[in-house]
Parts: sequence; C-alpha cells; structure tokens
Amino acid sequence: MNATVRTSVSIAVAQFNPTVGDLIGNAELIIDAIARARAQGADILLTPELALSGYPPEDLLLRPDFYRACERETQRIADAAGELVVVLGHPVEEGVQRYNAASVLSGGRVQARYYKSLLPNYEVFDEERYFEAGGAPCLFECKGVRFGVNICADVWESGPAEAAQAAGAEVLLALNASPYHMNKQVQRIEVLRDRVRETGLPVLYCNMVGGQDELVFDGASFALDGDGTLGYQAGSFVDHLDVVRFEQGRWHSDVRVPPRVLEAEVYEALKVGVRDYLGKNRFPSAVIGLSGGIDSALTLAIAVDALGADRVRAVMMPSPYTAQMSLDDSREMVRRLGVRYDEIAIEPAMKVFADLLEPQFAGLAADTTEENLQSRIRGMILMALSNKTGAIVLTTGNKSEMATGYATLYGDMAGGFAVLKDLYKTFVFRLSNWRNTLGEVIPQNIIDRPPSAELKPDQKDQDSLPPYEVLDAIIEAYMERDESPRQIIAAGLPEAEVRRTVAMLKRNEYKRRQAPVGIRVTPRGFGRDWRYPITSRYQDEF
Repeated sequence: MNATVRTSVSIAVAQFNPTVGDLIGNAELIIDAIARARAQGADILLTPELALSGYPPEDLLLRPDFYRACERETQRIADAAGELVVVLGHPVEEGVQRYNAASVLSGGRVQARYYKSLLPNYEVFDEERYFEAGGAPCLFECKGVRFGVNICADVWESGPAEAAQAAGAEVLLALNASPYHMNKQVQRIEVLRDRVRETGLPVLYCNMVGGQDELVFDGASFALDGDGTLGYQAGSFVDHLDVVRFEQGRWHSDVRVPPRVLEAEVYEALKVGVRDYLGKNRFPSAVIGLSGGIDSALTLAIAVDALGADRVRAVMMPSPYTAQMSLDDSREMVRRLGVRYDEIAIEPAMKVFADLLEPQFAGLAADTTEENLQSRIRGMILMALSNKTGAIVLTTGNKSEMATGYATLYGDMAGGFAVLKDLYKTFVFRLSNWRNTLGEVIPQNIIDRPPSAELKPDQKDQDSLPPYEVLDAIIEAYMERDESPRQIIAAGLPEAEVRRTVAMLKRNEYKRRQAPVGIRVTPRGFGRDWRYPITSRYQDEF
C-alpha cells in the first residue's frame, strides 16, 4: 500500500526547554508532554535531541553513573508512554561505547533505537569527544506509515536521510538541538529542503528551546512536505506542544508562525539567555553597573524585559570624569523602567588608591593605569554587592570591545554573565533603536552621543579605536570568516586599520580567556567556537 492512501497519523512536537543534568525534572516535562499529547489524540510524541539529558551535557557524558541515571528515567518515560509512541532523544551507553541516541518507546519498553551517524566536531560542537558514530538506519511503523529517524547533524549532509529512505522510510523524523545564531532558521529550512529533494521524504524537524550557558536554542520546529513546501512552522524561543497531522502524504497544521525581524529575533535570544542563566543557576536577581552609555543601557533593558524590574538593580558609580548628562540619562532610564537605583561615588576610593600607590608611581606619568583603577574600583563595588545579596553581576561589554581588548580585566569585565558579549557595537546601536520602537526606555541622548569610557577628560572611544563601522567589518571578516588581512584589505577596508585591529585582536586573547561566559548570537562567538592560543608567533598574511 502507498502511504498516501493510509490512515492519518498525528504527531505531537514537544518543543520544550530542558535543563542539562536535571534528568528527573526533564523526564517530568516529557511525561507531562505525553499526557498532553494523549489528550490531543496524538499517535506519536517527538522530542528534541538529547531531550532527557539536555544539550550539551559536555563531560557529564564521561560519567558511567550519568548513563545509569539516564536509563532509569528512560524506563520511567517508557512506562508512562503506554500505547503512545514516544521518540526520545537521550544518551546511551552500550558496553564501552556511548551514543547520541533516539529510542522509540511504546508499551513500556524500547521498540527500536537509532544512533546518530554524523557527529559534529565544528563550531560549538565536539561530539566526537563523547560519542561513537552509528551507521544503521532505524525505522518504526505507526498506523501503517513507516517512519525513519535522524538526529540533527544527520540531516545537514547527505547520507543518513538517504539510508533511511533506502531502508523503506516514508517519512523522516529529525530530533534536534540546534543552537541559535542570526539567520539560522533560513539556513535550516534550505538544508532540509536539500534532503527532501534527495530523498522525496516529508520531514518533521523538532528543535529544543532555552538557554544553556552561552548557547540559546530557538525551537522554530517545522515540517516540509515531499516537494519542500512548508506545512508547519512553530514559533521561536517559546515552549510548544503542537499536534501535526500527516495524511495523504502531506503535513496538515494550522500553526504557521511568521518569522521575526532580525532585531526582534536577537533581542528574544538575549532575553532567553539571561532568563535561563539566572533561573537554571538559581540566581535571585541581577545587578548592573550603569555608565550613562549605550552598552549598559541596552543590558539593563534586556535584563528588565527578561526578569522583571523587581529582580534587577542598577548602580551608577560616578567619578570626577563622569559627565552630568551621563547621570541625568541614567536617572531617567531607571525611572522609566522602575528598577532599584543607587549612586556610589568612587572619588574617595580613587584618592585612597592614589595615596597608596604614590610611592610606587613616583616619577612616572599618569597613563591608563589610573584609568583602569577606576574601572576596577567599580568592579569591586559590584562584586561586593553581588556577594552580599546573591545577585549576579551582568557585564556590559560588547563583541567589538572583547575583540580589541577595549575593556579592563577585573574592572568592567568583572561579573558572572556577559549579555552583549557577541554583539558588535554597530548592532548594539541597531538593537537599542529597535527596542525603543516597543516603548522608549533608552533615552535618545544615550543613543545619539559619541561613546566614551569617561575615564579621563573629553575621552571618546574613537580616540583609541577605528570607527565602529570599519572595526566591526574587520573583526567579522577575520574572526568569523577566517579571512586573512590580505583578503580583508583587498575587499576595500583600510590597510592601516586592518593591521591595527588584527594586532589588537591577537594581543588580547589572554583577556578573553578570563572573561565571563556570554550569549552567542552570531555564527562564531568568543567562546566554545573560538580556540586560539594565547602564546603564538604566527604571522598573518598581509
């Protein structure tokens, strides 16, 4: 019989937010999804990749006891499944070998099992460190339709999907833990359309949501018919349990959530990253050092939108170099947002340090040492407030600063989570303007005035850095696309600025190694997917 004339099959897509290592809690979420799927008449429940353990479990995957605990919870889920078919993503240990697996559960036991074939070892992924590659396709039948299973990277290249089709699959189910970066969803759909063209198989793609350290998962689960038509599109960055019907060879669903504009997409990713980092690590609140500048203003807006005003505290720490407009703008912003606000002047501490160090600095001219002391005094105050209250310090530095070292170790880099760490300065301005379209919380003067660290009189960022439009273009080319300085110059960027920027980027790796973890929103961030030596004499191609 042909699948196009068979009874329809209803599949519940469990797009949910697991917590890495919370096996009991994640199992409860899956069991709850089983109950809801059953109540909606579903025949199959599809979960994301490693839904039971959360993704990525990293070196938890080296612990034998971790697999034993996963096995206990897998059985509990199987018992809860009853006659519902549950496709569960979880890690499996078989003897001395370990696999990224998807188990087909029904009737209280494992009916079939698939092992991920293609193990990504690029960008933020290092699955070859933990898993063996599977090789065999996995099929199961439900109401007369034969379903094949793939896991995430399996559908990004040819091979596993074709193997499933050759084994007799009529529909492909893909479990995913695909982290977000800008414009990722368009790329996913095009890649899946390639698999559909190669195999003719309709595909249902289930992705997880939520923040895990520097990664954010956006969900945005979807289904493609055998001709590549989009038959279902879930929303992004939110939990969903959508029931999608497969009938007459096509997907049927009323859920087609339109894509967000890029700024809305990035802003939501940052909100989710903040919310889940604090929530999953049980921080009661956040504290932010305001400067009157755009980075701390945007950080504050994101934090309030993610956590609520009652869980965010802002502290302004003026020095003799702080402009009155910085104080005025900060006061106005906290008034608009309704957060707790304190001002702690640092001039007394500056004088104490000046007196302490005067004998050591005798005969030496003032330089960035004195500037950095101001930043470190502020960092010390924020960390003291953190220690006393349990609030986490959200740092405010952006990707442009992280690249060039335009940030002070143990000063403005002090803190627990870096919200803007993967946002270029040019995008900080862009995102701030977008946020104000929802309600003007950032005073326009903060956006319009030239950026300044305000560590000495009349200081401007562009005294020390190339124009941000030029700087960010150089960083993106060198850092994200691995272009050589010669290629970047040939593309039209000024040679002097390319030489200066690349030198700063290489010189400041030691700072980045000591920076707090931050949310990744570009294809390559200064984190898991940037592993450059601190000590290196490599000479770039100019």
